[in-house]
Amino acid sequence: MNVTEVGTEARQRWMGLLARAPSARLAELLEAAGAAPAHEWLRMPETGGVMVRGRAGGTGAPFNMGEMTVTRCALRLETGEVGHGYVQGRDKAHAERAALVDALMQGPGAEALRAAVIAPLAEAEAAARRERAAKAAATKVEFFTMVRGED
Repeated sequence: MNVTEVGTEARQRWMGLLARAPSARLAELLEAAGAAPAHEWLRMPETGGVMVRGRAGGTGAPFNMGEMTVTRCALRLETGEVGHGYVQGRDKAHAERAALVDALMQGPGAEALRAAVIAPLAEAEAAARRERAAKAAATKVEFFTMVRGED
């Protein structure tokens, strides 16, 4: 199965989720799923920097905000699927696990892996967002204007 058969948008979603996932939680879910097939390295995990760009006000002219440390790798399973992993920071094991899940999600066991790894990570991320939104909503101040008298 190749990337176009999987769907670019779906792959972008799970790769983003894997990159944002806590490394320990990803390791725990992957181990519980028993998904650790043999693979060969196309690119060993390596750490480097990327330039982060921003926009003033979200819509202004782009500017270089600064550099961020990123670890990346690429691997190929014995069955031929290729996986890539990009994670913020220097955690090479996290990048390897992300690449492994990416490759496995392109194979025949994708649905089982989605249920065992992707779905729990997505639910945890959604719960964290809801909690953050609830905390922010608790600090919301409602302003209103009263009309003083009628002329």
